[in-house]
Amino acid sequence: MTRFLLPVSVFAMLLACAQAAPTPLFGIHIGSGDESKDAPTPVSQDVINSTILRPALFSRTAYCPSQSVSNWTCGGPCDALPGIEVLASGGDEGEIPRFFVASDPDSQTIVVAHQGTDPHNILSIANDIQFAQVDANTTRFPQASGDVKLHSGFQDTQGRTSDIVLSTVQSGLSSTNFKRVLVTGHSLGAAIASLDAAMLRMALPDDVQVQSVVFGLPRVGNQAWADLLDSLIPDFVHVTNQKDPVPTVPPHALSFEQPQGEIHITAVDDSTGNATMVACPGQENQNCSPGFSIADIAELSIPNHLGPYLAGISFGDKQCPQ
Repeated sequence: MTRFLLPVSVFAMLLACAQAAPTPLFGIHIGSGDESKDAPTPVSQDVINSTILRPALFSRTAYCPSQSVSNWTCGGPCDALPGIEVLASGGDEGEIPRFFVASDPDSQTIVVAHQGTDPHNILSIANDIQFAQVDANTTRFPQASGDVKLHSGFQDTQGRTSDIVLSTVQSGLSSTNFKRVLVTGHSLGAAIASLDAAMLRMALPDDVQVQSVVFGLPRVGNQAWADLLDSLIPDFVHVTNQKDPVPTVPPHALSFEQPQGEIHITAVDDSTGNATMVACPGQENQNCSPGFSIADIAELSIPNHLGPYLAGISFGDKQCPQ
């Protein structure tokens, strides 16, 4: 099966409506948020290997069947990460995308990884297209002010696994004495991961480092959400790949805002799989993915959403033995 978040036709429709319609659109406030025009800077291969590669390997593995992941017998994706102990796994590829929580002794880290969208499962698609904004759940996000608004489908989906993720991370930290958590995912999984990262940062002791590196992240909430995530996870990284349309939905004009931390892939070498990347300062940097406009629709690429991203890593269940 091929996986992606929204077809280009749907993306085009949302963007066109958002740019043309008077306020409000479908009962949703039309607005925008902060934008940056600062020049991107090159990212070295050393930084790519040390910061981005391992999270990408875990995100790829989240697409594999839960049974093979729980035993760490998922073929190539699992073989690329030896020594992993899975603490919890689950998901039904519908209302609950696949996920796992694992112990990574090599990096002394508890890892949380979430699967992305399955377009062949209508419940999974429904998670994505519910783009109305709602208040943040103050049980899971007690530090969120009333100004924080979240994509209703993403928040609902994250809530279905939040209890097991939090409790398993807490028990994993206790049993291993690790002081580091990594949260990762691709597409819808990236959206869930960003919410998990905020939840875990609010719930865990200050001496535990919470890091999140995600791929193909759609916009998850409004300006207040982006500011909150920036303050909670100042080293948050979201990797965007060339002309992938997914990081530009839901539209900025519907008051959705990307946080800071975008690393944009400008090219991938077909022969080596190595990626050329730039760091994009600020929120919604117009020199990177957020700079795509209605005029760029013909150039947008669903294959870029799937990959390869770096080191030959692509996402979707085609990467896993069937």
